[in-house]
This record gives sequence, C-alpha cells and structure tokens, in this order.
Amino acid sequence: MKKLLASLALGMSLLLGGAVALAQAPAPTTSEAAATTTAPAAPDAAAPVAAAPAEAPAAAAAAAPAAAEAAAPAAAPAPVPNKGDTAWMMVSTLLVILMTVPGLALFYGGLVRSKNMLSVLMQVMVTFSMIVVLWFIYGYSLAFTEGNAFFGGFDRLFMAGIWDNVAGTFANGATFSKGVVIPEIVFAAFQATFAGITGTLIVGAFAERMKFSAVLAFMVLWFTFAYAPIAHMVWFWMGPDAYSAAAVAEEMTGKAGMIWQWGALDFAGGTVVHINAAVAGLVGSYMVGKRIGYGKESMAPHSLTLTMVGASLLWVGWFGFNAGSALEANGFAALAFINTFGATAAAILAWCIGETLMRGKASMLGAASGCVAGLVAITPAAGNVGIGGALVIGFLSGFAGLWGVNGLKKILGADDSLDVFGVHGVCGILGAILTGVFNSPALGGPGYVADWVTATMVTSADYSIAAQVWVQTKAVLTTVIWSGVVSFVAYKIVDMTIGLRVSEESEREGLDITSHGETAYGR
Repeated sequence: MKKLLASLALGMSLLLGGAVALAQAPAPTTSEAAATTTAPAAPDAAAPVAAAPAEAPAAAAAAAPAAAEAAAPAAAPAPVPNKGDTAWMMVSTLLVILMTVPGLALFYGGLVRSKNMLSVLMQVMVTFSMIVVLWFIYGYSLAFTEGNAFFGGFDRLFMAGIWDNVAGTFANGATFSKGVVIPEIVFAAFQATFAGITGTLIVGAFAERMKFSAVLAFMVLWFTFAYAPIAHMVWFWMGPDAYSAAAVAEEMTGKAGMIWQWGALDFAGGTVVHINAAVAGLVGSYMVGKRIGYGKESMAPHSLTLTMVGASLLWVGWFGFNAGSALEANGFAALAFINTFGATAAAILAWCIGETLMRGKASMLGAASGCVAGLVAITPAAGNVGIGGALVIGFLSGFAGLWGVNGLKKILGADDSLDVFGVHGVCGILGAILTGVFNSPALGGPGYVADWVTATMVTSADYSIAAQVWVQTKAVLTTVIWSGVVSFVAYKIVDMTIGLRVSEESEREGLDITSHGETAYGR
C-alpha cells in the first residue's frame, strides 16, 4: 500500500510539473480556440468565408479598398456567455458534488455493516477525488475533444488552451442552442463531477472485501479505458453552430462520437454513468468473490437512518445532474427538473407497493432504493420525454428495481453487495430504452432535432418509435460489452499485480480497522 501511494504521489508530481509547463505556453487565439473548443459543447464553428479568385485581374486589384470593405458584410459578433446560464451550471456542479459527498457515501455507508462504514466512505471520497484530478489532466481531453468515433484527442491535455491567462479571456463551449455558449471551464467542471460519481457507484458492488489500493488502481484503468471513451461516443459532437450549412452537416456529424452519430438519446447519463458503472460492478462482484459468510450470516444494513439521509441528498443533488445537463437555464432544464421530481416520487410509491404485495409491508430500505431506482431510470429521459412519460418510467422502474435486487440477483448468483447492477443496471437499461418510446411527440415527448442546420424538430408523423428504440438498444448493448470487457481486463491486471481481496482475517475484523486504522463508532 505504501509503495502504491508513493508511486501515485511521484506520478502526480511529474504530471503536475508538466501542467505547469503547459500553462506557460500562450493560449490559442480566438480562431484557434474556436477550432478546438469542444463539449457537447464543442466549438462554435467559424462562419464560412468565400475565397477570392486565385488570379484576380489587375484592374480589380487596383480598385479602392474602401469600396471592397463597404461591400463586405459585417462580421457577426462572437457569442457571449449568459450570466444566468453560467450561474446555473456552477450551481448544478455543486449539486452533483453533493450527490457524491456526502450523498452517495452516506447511502452506501448505512447499507454496510458498522465495521466497514469508514472503508466505504473512504473509497467513495478518495475515488471521486482521484478521478476529478485525472479528468483535468487527460480525461476531459479524451472525452470532449475531436478525435475519432471512440476517443477524443489531446488538445485539452492539462486543460491547455481553456483560458488565456494573459488576456484574461476564456474559451467558450457550445450548448444545444445556436449562438448560445457557456465558459468551457464551467462545462469541464460539470462533467468532472459525472466522471467522479460514476466511479464511486462501482464501489457498492464489491464493498466490505476489496483492498483499498486495488480499488484505486482499478479505477484509474477503468476511468481511462471505459468511462472516457463511452462519454466520447455518447456525448461528443461539434455543437449546433458547426452546422452552418447543409453542405457541411454530414461532415460535422461524422466527427461526433459513434453512438451520437447513431442518434441515441441520453440526456444525462443512462449509458455513460449508470449502465457503465453497473456492468463494471457486476464483473467486479464475480471476480472479487463473495463475502465470507454470504448467504449464511446476517449482513443487514447497520444504519437505515444514514441510508435515508443519503438517498434524500441524492434526490436533491440529482436535480443538478439532470436539469444541469440542459447546459442552459431554459425550458428543457425545467422539463428535466420536473421529470426528475415526478419520476422519483412515482418509483418510491411503486417499490413500496411491490414490497407490500410481496412481503405484506413496505420498508424504509425499499423506499430509499425506490428513490434511487427512479432517479436512475429518468436520467437518460429527463429532458427527452414529457411529464406523463416520466411518471410512467418512474413507476415502472420501482417494480423493475425491486425485481433486480431480488429475482435477478438470485439468477445471477453474484454477491453484488449494495445492488449496483440490480438498481443502476436494470433501471438504467429500462430508462434508456423507454426514452425511445416516450420521446415520441405522439406520446407527449419533445422529439429530437431532425436538422441541426435549421434546428428543426422531428414531426410526430416522421418519428418511429421502433427505430428509435432499436438505436437506444444498440447504445445499451455497446455500453454493456465495452464496459464489461474493459472491467474484466482491469480487474485481472490489478489482481495479478496488487491482489484484489483483503485477507480473511482482515475481512472478518472489518476494513475500518484493518485498512484505515480507525472506526466509525466508539467501542
């Protein structure tokens, strides 16, 4: 463990040294920034300029320059970020941090036995922090710069060029509206929280038995080769202003991530976050193995009070997660906001109804789990469906999640400690596929942009539910396969070098004492 930490510290020092060197380099000019700014916020495309004839007659060359200038159209002013949009995105970023620390940490911590409480809190907080650092070093560049259909490039390595420290100007990233931008630095921070929480979700699958050093080593590999490329495939595109004319539309679409090119809809991370993390967790639960005494000893949650507090913080923070993904303080942010509200409430009711039918009574654990199930399911659909569709998705997710942590878990035979796959996997898949159904204008959905050149929405007559559901299904399958393969390889590498699991003695005593030398509660 000491060698791992020393190596990480040395590597971080070298990387930060490189960052300082890059920071001294002059930031790109406005035109250069426009060529490299990304994000769904990809750069605002420069307006096409008509080329002059290669061999203009001498008489024309001698014409008065003033006349030429008078005839030339005035250049459109560069878009300026709206302070309201910028403020909303910063608040949304804080809300997603709240989801993770303390929200997810307390939710998971209450579900484990008391002897492992601090180990879960540590794994969540340190994993989140490490991924945020890696995001700013290279992750953002791999996910949100132009590269190929699977990976971005290195234009934003160490966040290079994101602001000009001499001029005091910032590069802008596009939103989903033509001529509307936000500071790219804000978009990068917002997306950093998504990367961070996705890694921490995986922790719940192998809780109470995995080495702390192994957790961190796995997260580095998985973040680099699973999260960043899937984020690029699903979310990277050139931005609406790049679609300046029909002649360039096909070219611009060809520069987007593969799943974006297919036309898959994922408003806030059904594939990128939930399915991605759930598959990694399921693979980990198999490869790390079952907890000692699993199925024979009681492993009941030690504090459902903390779990309820954590679930409540997740619900509050999720408004930033979903509504913030609109990238603007506009109607679609409001739609995502109210859908996050209604779907989650519907899922809680459905889970409680299902438990009552199964066991004769509803439980606090069930209500908290239903809350998360609804939040997960509505994530890809948040701004992509109408209010009625959101309520249906939420209600169905309550029953689907209940089946996932009971029936499906028995079928899979894995010790997924905190039901990461049963909730995030099952409900993430459900939400992703049903987005293709309820996005239809005929069912109250907003549809999607059929033509980015004119920003024309698809009509109800032209919308095919079957075709969109197939696209959604392809996106789900791609995420499952990609994350599954990367996770297997990453766990194997860590197992061969560090070892995945703590000793039997350490596991029985509890990871709080054996891994961190402290306890959550006085003895």
